[in-house]
Amino acid sequence: MTGRVALLRGVNVGGNHKLPMERLKAIGEEAGLTKVRTYIASGNLVFASGESEAKCRERVESLIEQEFGKKLGVLVRSAAELAQVAKANPFADCPGNRVVAIFVDGPLSLDGMKGQANERIELGDRAIYVHYPDGQADTKLA
Repeated sequence: MTGRVALLRGVNVGGNHKLPMERLKAIGEEAGLTKVRTYIASGNLVFASGESEAKCRERVESLIEQEFGKKLGVLVRSAAELAQVAKANPFADCPGNRVVAIFVDGPLSLDGMKGQANERIELGDRAIYVHYPDGQADTKLA
């Protein structure tokens, strides 16, 4: 069994596409995952599975699509991969509330990406690191 996390895109704990954490946990269990739990009120699902990342993603995505009637993005990462993302953070010397890792499946490129003049962007392995020295509220990151 591998410890994993499912990161949901476009799902909120309030507002549009509201998904209460209790229902998200039930979706994980319906998908056949084990040791299912939610992480705070984040819209993320922590679980264990002996199946592939792709299979776990497919099952969770399918059940969420049934819930909302449209496909919403789900990214799955292993616990080891999340630890590596944190370890590889190129902005580790910056305040933690000013740095994010944007998880991405598929090819990564900084082509066309730009933010404010003082924002810094670096590619990682299936993640894009961004340092927002002035916070994310006024970013123009595209």
